[in-house]
Amino acid sequence: MEGTQVMKKQIGRLMAGATMAAVVAGVASYSQQRTEAATASANVAVSASVAANCQVVAGTLSFGAYDPLVTNDTADLDATGTFDVRCTKGVTANVGLGNGANHDGSTRRMRIAATANYLNYSLYSNAGRTTVWDNGSNRVSYTATSKAATTLTIYGRVPGAQDAAVGSFVDTVAAVAEF
Repeated sequence: MEGTQVMKKQIGRLMAGATMAAVVAGVASYSQQRTEAATASANVAVSASVAANCQVVAGTLSFGAYDPLVTNDTADLDATGTFDVRCTKGVTANVGLGNGANHDGSTRRMRIAATANYLNYSLYSNAGRTTVWDNGSNRVSYTATSKAATTLTIYGRVPGAQDAAVGSFVDTVAAVAEF
């Protein structure tokens, strides 16, 4: 019986050792599965679009004093003005100037408010004042190299020898960017 008891103890120890070995093997297997997990990947497409756009910022052109009796009896009155255009980089715009609020056909005119007194003038795209700047075939082409504003210069002329009344003459001309 003593031999049976010893044998039972040895079998118990063997079984306990086998159980422990199975537990250790299971932990090792689980650990191995965690470090050797499969992976999957895919690309994520990222996109944006930039629309063509332009802004025209109002400007001014002031001729100052026109003297129909002496200085401008025969001489023209010239002045320059500016306005800004901003477009999305790479956009080409054709910038035109309307005929103004007081025009008579294609003749631009300033007017004393609430009267029938007019003073004719012209707007040009070049310093020599040879190309009339309009909103038809004589527009200025502009290509944006950045989103920064570009200043465009208007070359104005009030022809001499006009029979002008005393007063302040004004007009409003629309600047238009077509893109």
